[in-house]
Amino acid sequence: MSHPATQSSFGSADRPPIELPHPVRMRVLGAVMVGIFLAALDQTVVGTALPRIITDLGGNELYTWAFTAYLLTSTISGPLYGKLSDLFGRRPVFLFGIGLFMLGSALSGLTGEMWQFVLARGVQGAGAGALFPIAMATIADLFTFQERGRYQGLFGAVFAVSSLLGPAIGGLITDTIGWPFVFFVNLPVGAVVVLTVRRYLPLYHPVGERPRIDYLGAALFTAALVPILAGLSNKSSAGWTDPSVGGLIALGAVVLAAFLVIESRAAEPIVPLGLFRIRAVTVSVVTAFLAASGFFTAVVFLPRWFQVVTGASATISGYEMLPLLSGIIISASAAGPIVARTRRYRRLMFGSMVVLAIGIAMLTQLRTGTPLPFLWAWMFVTGLGVGPVFSVLPMIVQSSVPVTQIGAASSSVSFFQQVGGTVGLAITGTVFATSMTTELPAALGSAGVPSQVGQALAGAGGVGALTGVGTGGTSFVAALPADVRGLVEPFVPAIVDAVHSAFSIATASTFTIGIATSLVAAALVLLFREAPAAASERDWEPGDAESAEPTAFAA
Repeated sequence: MSHPATQSSFGSADRPPIELPHPVRMRVLGAVMVGIFLAALDQTVVGTALPRIITDLGGNELYTWAFTAYLLTSTISGPLYGKLSDLFGRRPVFLFGIGLFMLGSALSGLTGEMWQFVLARGVQGAGAGALFPIAMATIADLFTFQERGRYQGLFGAVFAVSSLLGPAIGGLITDTIGWPFVFFVNLPVGAVVVLTVRRYLPLYHPVGERPRIDYLGAALFTAALVPILAGLSNKSSAGWTDPSVGGLIALGAVVLAAFLVIESRAAEPIVPLGLFRIRAVTVSVVTAFLAASGFFTAVVFLPRWFQVVTGASATISGYEMLPLLSGIIISASAAGPIVARTRRYRRLMFGSMVVLAIGIAMLTQLRTGTPLPFLWAWMFVTGLGVGPVFSVLPMIVQSSVPVTQIGAASSSVSFFQQVGGTVGLAITGTVFATSMTTELPAALGSAGVPSQVGQALAGAGGVGALTGVGTGGTSFVAALPADVRGLVEPFVPAIVDAVHSAFSIATASTFTIGIATSLVAAALVLLFREAPAAASERDWEPGDAESAEPTAFAA
């Protein structure tokens, strides 16, 4: 069953592009939110289950690829799905994405070897890539600009809640009914999403000639991003000049150049380059990139600090992130309605980026003796700063493009967020390793560890084991060679304190990059033209007159 839908004139601020009864809109909204919750949850839920998965399936050398495969396919497929949804409608593309995600979930739970698990995770990510951009585009289709402000903040809240619940859910399911059900649980929930979307979201599509798919552009886009993202992911274990890092990134850059040439000439480009001639779109996606490159450092490094330095479990470290996530939920939920009511966003976004820079600057003061209430306050301020990125930037982009390009524009925001996070983590991983190498000898000396003990540790493989999760002094000593153990054992408490001190300083040093990117983003948002942010009052840049012509939709 589908409800009739009509397309209001493009540019009407009080009528959505697709008009449906309010109860139906709420059902569709709930279904797509559950869909993106599943996709976001699967980025975090696997973390606590993976040690058991590795134990059962083997293949420890593929450990990181359980995350990387999902990241690669979800990041690359997002812009492709966004464009396809503009051509063929939201419903079939969303249903395909959630179906592919469910297939990947089933395969992940049924695999018997680690390489099969990695492939299944790639299938999962390929489906998940459709859910976030199409959910954003669906909100733009079903709600007026004023109404969108109430709901865009839900995206930040969904990701925050999934980050909070993911480790706990993964650990609970793994310890009770087994790790395969971490993935099997997606099947009944996904089925409800499929039935709801299929029943209530109308099958609308652009009126006009038969859509043409840019197959060559899609192939080149994928061929460019796979080596670039793989190279950035490999940065954690190799240097920039290593072929697996710099070589892959260079290869991807060459293919990306070819992609840009092809897209500039394509009739229906898979990534419409004309969108980036619109100032609001360009500023929004670059701001999303910069904010994510600084913010995701906190998301990745703080849980590790809690586990290594304070001895928290994976589940407890997830709860320690609650202040950060609370800040995101509060500011993301408040910013959307403020912009919808005032139709002004430049000062708000400038203020949020400055607050983000202040919060990250506070985190650079992290040390082993930092009182937890202080750290929680710093995290909360950081969350307040980044929240509007999730709610306001999609609104700005969606109100600045024609209805027929909302899917492509929405996917651009999420794409640049993900790539920004990946680039930021690659850079900060190098900063962390360099800082750890510099700080550790000084910390050992300050703790009173004799130089000969430090030399013996270096010869025995160093103190890297003490930076692992759940590794204490006893297990560290037991792993040392017998001829070194007696020399080192009297100094183990001092060694542990020194490692934790160096680890804290190295973690704090990773946040310095975020200060710079946040301040650059703050300066960048001042380029927004201070105009009411409504679809009827878009400010097209020169050269966009043709692309601004609306195309009606048909139900």
